[in-house]
Amino acid sequence: MSYIIDRRLNGKKKSTVNRQRFLRRYKAHIKKAVGEAMNSRSITDMEKGERISIPTRDIREPVFSHGPGGRVERVLPGNKEFVAGDRVPRQGQQEGGGGGGGNASDSGEGMDDFVFQISQEEFLDFMFEGLQLPNMIKRRLTGNDAFQVVRAGISNEGTPGRLNVVRSLRAANARRIALTSSKRRNLRELEIELAQEEAKDPALRDQRKLEQLRGKIEELRRRIDRVPYLDDFDLKYNLLVRQPRPRSRAVMFCLMDVSGSMNQATKDMAKRFFLLLYLFLRRSYEYTEVVFIRHHTSAKEVDEEEFFYSRETGGTIVSSALKLMRRIMRERYPASEWNIYGAQASDGDNWNDDSSTCHKILIDDIMPYVQYYSYVEITPRDHQALWEEYERVRELFPNHFAMEQIVDVSDIYPVFRQLFSQKVPA
Repeated sequence: MSYIIDRRLNGKKKSTVNRQRFLRRYKAHIKKAVGEAMNSRSITDMEKGERISIPTRDIREPVFSHGPGGRVERVLPGNKEFVAGDRVPRQGQQEGGGGGGGNASDSGEGMDDFVFQISQEEFLDFMFEGLQLPNMIKRRLTGNDAFQVVRAGISNEGTPGRLNVVRSLRAANARRIALTSSKRRNLRELEIELAQEEAKDPALRDQRKLEQLRGKIEELRRRIDRVPYLDDFDLKYNLLVRQPRPRSRAVMFCLMDVSGSMNQATKDMAKRFFLLLYLFLRRSYEYTEVVFIRHHTSAKEVDEEEFFYSRETGGTIVSSALKLMRRIMRERYPASEWNIYGAQASDGDNWNDDSSTCHKILIDDIMPYVQYYSYVEITPRDHQALWEEYERVRELFPNHFAMEQIVDVSDIYPVFRQLFSQKVPA
């Protein structure tokens, strides 16, 4: 039996395969921890890693052991305290491990919960798993600069880093067989003839013939050995070519209400929602553009920093944001070439009859051209006219218009997942 001991030093990402297997195994625990972390983090800490705690009872490995064997008869009295399936803790031991809380004791034993750190990349992977932009379709290539490198067979020329070892050794073996096949055949015939001659009675052997046969065999072996094991002609390289990669043009319009009716807590929740959306787009869609629009009585297109950190406020006219979105769509993002998406957050307050204006703009100028539009109302109060008008829009575009309500911070992440979860085809 052969034993192979790998003494190579671990690289920077040591035990990567084992770590990925561990993350898959405790996926439910990690996703739950990620969801809880989203409720307690500030906006600036939204995309950092996280410390995950797994109860000790959930990481125990199953083992096989021998039972008592034989035939055992017991009388088990009933009880009024426990039912089938109850877990009975060992005396002196806290359930769920020995770490944290409780009164001091001089007996019992246990183990602390297992705690480990997931990286920023892993945190974002779990945060956005199973999410997508709905109704994304291929429009057209965004240019000739989008390429992907793909395998295109084998080449006789290339760089050492692309050397195909298996193909090279296979070619070398085929060359040696082709160059030495006749010599090996002659060698086998001479060896058989030599064996037959040596098998004769010593008095009948022809010594001169034996010497000639041995000389020919030695010469053939030298000629076979002179064939190189590996030649430059044998080297084969993986051929990589660049192919144009179709990619969809997509733009996301982020419309945030910053009017005076939105208090600071409501604005913070709106910013949290849009920050989640921005992180999701930046991570999952490399070529998606984002248009930030803030509005009170008037709407303005702003950059990322001003969108999240500006303190400007005023009255409330929601239609100003929709009109600006309509104008930008017509000027820069034709629906024939772009997948257009919209996300709007507001507290539902609007000026007088402006809600009906919003309904008309959505029905006539926006919804016929967008792939998906989501509206989030951040308020603990009853819905007002804007929500009612948007419900009428949803009735006309049930597959392209979504509405959700956020009451407190704990609703943000579930609502976000509800709006952008992968839809199963009907």
